[in-house]
Amino acid sequence: QVQLVESGGGLVQPGGSLRLSCAASRSILRFNAMGWYRQAPGQTRELVATITSSGTTNSADSVKGRFTISRDNAKNTVYLQMNNLKPEDTAVYYCNAMIWDALVGRRDYWGQGTQVTVSS
Repeated sequence: QVQLVESGGGLVQPGGSLRLSCAASRSILRFNAMGWYRQAPGQTRELVATITSSGTTNSADSVKGRFTISRDNAKNTVYLQMNNLKPEDTAVYYCNAMIWDALVGRRDYWGQGTQVTVSS
């Protein structure tokens, strides 16, 4: 069973920074990819950034240049460094882990989410 626990959210003023953490209950090297998604009230969930097991990263156009996804394999943790935050970044941020299982196929695991509020 995989558990993902997010932390680091909070209230920040526009232009500020936050670093989100996602701690996994198992080695993140076992996941094919991990990522961050967010969902604002009344909105659909959207992809923010991903990192594959090989270290390849990708991010949404809306956050490029501002957000950076990274990982610490020794700590089984994935991070999302968020700089120059904007009000439209306000959302619940969810950690995602994806793994291929030979019997089941693709599986996605989700954390409980952490609230990020950008407001003056």
